[in-house]
Amino acid sequence: MKLEVAGDRVIIDAFDLAPLIGCEPSEVPGLMRAGKITSVSEKGEGEDAGRFRVTFRFQTTRVRFTCAQDGTVLSQIRTKGAEDGQ
Repeated sequence: MKLEVAGDRVIIDAFDLAPLIGCEPSEVPGLMRAGKITSVSEKGEGEDAGRFRVTFRFQTTRVRFTCAQDGTVLSQIRTKGAEDGQ
């Protein structure tokens, strides 16, 4: 899997994200526009320079991708927990 990097934005295909967070691909754009799927992106520093991490959250599911600078996914973690992220 590869994420697209467009300036400061990270783009993921809805068909890749949807099964990981528990919805249908057709629902992803609307859920994102409504703020129900959120994301946070972080750039690596020091020994992680040249990498970035992006986390998508939907309800109690969190999916975190660690990627190379070109968007190639190096690792993926999926967790389910409480609404407050714990």
